Amino acid sequence: MAGYEDAWEKPHSEHDAAEPPRVVALGGGHGLYASLSALRRVTTDVTAIVTVADDGGSSGRLRRELGVLPPGDLRMALAALCGDDEWGSTWSEVVQHRFRSEGELHGHAVGNLLIVALWELLGDSVAALDWVGQLLGAHGRVLPMSSVPLDIVAEVEGADPERPDEVVTVRGQVACASTRGRVRSISLIPERPPVPSQVIRAVHEADWVVFGPGSWFTSVLPHLLVPDLARALVTTKARRLVALNLSPQRGETDGFAAHTYLEVLADHAPDLRVDVVLADRKGVEDTVRLEQVSAELGARLVVADLAVDDGSPRHDPDRFAAAFDQIFAS
Repeated sequence: MAGYEDAWEKPHSEHDAAEPPRVVALGGGHGLYASLSALRRVTTDVTAIVTVADDGGSSGRLRRELGVLPPGDLRMALAALCGDDEWGSTWSEVVQHRFRSEGELHGHAVGNLLIVALWELLGDSVAALDWVGQLLGAHGRVLPMSSVPLDIVAEVEGADPERPDEVVTVRGQVACASTRGRVRSISLIPERPPVPSQVIRAVHEADWVVFGPGSWFTSVLPHLLVPDLARALVTTKARRLVALNLSPQRGETDGFAAHTYLEVLADHAPDLRVDVVLADRKGVEDTVRLEQVSAELGARLVVADLAVDDGSPRHDPDRFAAAFDQIFAS
């Protein structure tokens, strides 16, 4: 049975590996932003593989109008990889800046427009993101999970409070994330989307693959439903780490305990084995059950203080980095 460990904080400079670990992080939105903000403090070799199913806000408007990949989660990943120096912090603020106006630019993020412009000029989604990364001085690489936009389809139970046992189909990331019911499962349209070769190569060359944290059904699990990517994630020789969320997400994961995330993961990817489960100390109500479910996936459980001190469900990047550092060095 996998063991339970209590993570301690140690300075990043104590990492004695001859070469930095090659880390691939999967997800999207604020969850991936949190993991990348920590990982860039630990390694100089990090690749983000980002979901491309967003259909809301600026990303949704650009996707519908121009037929492009939704750029928002890709932009956030690039911003997270910016350094803490003046160049990095300035460009991070620039690409995250949203216009406020009475016209059509209202709500658009500068980085979204920059990414889409380079897509149109270069005709290559990966090359364009590499160019943006160079401009920002990003400490890593950002890749799209698929080269075509995706739609998430969810089977939701109890979306109508008056029919709690009824299961309905909900389509679209925004609709899935904001559902009032319990998401039972998700699927993707198209079912077999193309995956950039750079994504598959990164997964196979990685030392570690990190899942989460993030919106479980709309940012984390979709990677495991893309057949070519899922095959790479199952067969890679890299070790796999699942970083659990600090708290349930309203609508999408209401009522989830820490171990529920792992059970849902196993339901959607029964062939995936996990090496480490990382959880926030205050976010675990039943350590015994979480350790048991982790062991069923082949993983050891590591708990640490990961959240900021103000009580909000946000990761402290230095604490998160210290936990990653300790795990990678073990």
